[in-house]
Amino acid sequence: MLIRDVSTVPEGDGVDVKRLFPLHGFMYYDPFVLCDHFNIGPGRGFPDHPHRGFEAITYMFEGGMQHKDNLGNTSFVTAGGAQRFTAGKGMVHSEMPAETANSSGIQLWINLPAELKQIQPDYQQVDKKDFPRQKTGGVQLTTIVGKGSPLKLHTPVEYLYIQLDSGADYHYAIPEGMRGMVYIMQGNIRLNQQTVTSDQAVFIENDVDQLIFSAQQNSRFIICMGKPHQQPIIQHGPFVD
Repeated sequence: MLIRDVSTVPEGDGVDVKRLFPLHGFMYYDPFVLCDHFNIGPGRGFPDHPHRGFEAITYMFEGGMQHKDNLGNTSFVTAGGAQRFTAGKGMVHSEMPAETANSSGIQLWINLPAELKQIQPDYQQVDKKDFPRQKTGGVQLTTIVGKGSPLKLHTPVEYLYIQLDSGADYHYAIPEGMRGMVYIMQGNIRLNQQTVTSDQAVFIENDVDQLIFSAQQNSRFIICMGKPHQQPIIQHGPFVD
């Protein structure tokens, strides 16, 4: 397991994001291309811009996000919901936050395999009430992508949002053939006997088959695992060829 601090980088129109990758010296993590934790104030955001060659999920923690694209989709997702677009052969969209208070969430880009780069673009919104949720003791788990979730991708992925109360434990079995990361947004956790704190990400290869989390304080984090395409990831700004 590799533990890395996230970096703050500028994006869009006046937005600073906490970026897990790509960063100088640590670019892509097949099948994942980019992961940003954003916190956007009113009047900022991501005006019209193009994309090609990948899929992206924007999962909201607070506030909301307005999506508009050249396919004719217009929708607004609020806290606990998500928007997924498949850029495929190309699309243009904008993502603008709620007009009051802050809007925060995570945007994750997933590469499309070479044979799907030219598929038709597509869009999907899933609201909070439609995601599977479990609460057991001090563990609250939301399945963003995976068993029971209506959100669909072209790559096998399991994506979970977890809240642990101080003193709670959580065991996660890594799906066979997958690799991925854990990102701590809040708190302090013992993960497989290593300490991980807020604004740190842990990158995990498929030689590990289980993750054991023990919360030292109230904590929030994501687990995101995916099956590698084992193909080069070639990114040119908003395009992934």
